[in-house]
Amino acid sequence: MSGHSKWATIKRQKGKTDAARANVFTKIGRELAVAVKSGGPDPNNNPRLRDCIAKARAANMPNDNIQRSIKKASGEESNVVYDAITYEGYGSGGVAVIVEALTDNKNRTAAAVRHIFDKCGGSLGTTNCVSYMFESKGIITVAAQPNDDEEEIMMLALDLGADDFDGSETEYYISVSPSAIESVRDGLEKAGKNILASEVRQVPSSTVDVDADTESKIRRMLDMFDENDDVQNVYHNANMSDDEDEE
Repeated sequence: MSGHSKWATIKRQKGKTDAARANVFTKIGRELAVAVKSGGPDPNNNPRLRDCIAKARAANMPNDNIQRSIKKASGEESNVVYDAITYEGYGSGGVAVIVEALTDNKNRTAAAVRHIFDKCGGSLGTTNCVSYMFESKGIITVAAQPNDDEEEIMMLALDLGADDFDGSETEYYISVSPSAIESVRDGLEKAGKNILASEVRQVPSSTVDVDADTESKIRRMLDMFDENDDVQNVYHNANMSDDEDEE
C-alpha cells in the first residue's frame, strides 16, 4: 500500500518542519495549552494531550517545559487563551497552501501571514479557496524497531481500521480517518508499539510540479512560516525535489 506520492509529501513536510523550527518548543507549548483547555490536564483522560506530550518528547522538549505548559493552561499559573485559525492562499506558481495557527492576537497573525504570502510571490486567499484540494487525514507515526515484521504491523493497523500504510527504516506512517485516529492509536499502543506522533493533517489530493524558481520561493515561504511563533502547521500541494528534505 506504499509508494503513493502523498506519503512522500507527508514525510518531506514533516522533516522540513521538524528540522527548521528553532522555536519548536514555543509551538508545542501552545498545542499543549490548547489540549489542556479542551480536555483537562490529565493525559490518561485526554488523548489530545497525550499526543501532544508524545510530540514534545519526540522533539526533546524538557519535561519541566511540558509540565509548565500544562500548569499554565490548567490555571495553576497565569495563562493566555489561544484561538485556532486556518488561512488559505496561493504560493508562487499558484501552489495551494493551508496555514494553521494558534494565536492570542488575530490581527497580528493575519497581518504576518499576509506579509509572508506577499513577500514570497503568493497571495492570501478567502476561506475554502484551496481546502477542497486537500483531505483531512489522521496520520499516526510509529517508531520502527530492528526486529519488526513490517507486513505484520501493516496487517495489525489495517485490522484496527487504518486506511493506508507506508514504512521506512525508522518509522511507519499509518493513515486513518480523523474519527478513527484515537481507536487505531490505542490499539497500536496496546500491541506495544511506540507512537511518535498522532495528528490530523491536510493531505493534498494530488500534487503539482514546480520549476526551480517556484520551488525556491515556496521553500522561502515555508521557512518564514516556520519562524513565526503563531504558525503551527503549513500544508501545500507542490511536488518539490526531496534532496534537502529526506529523513
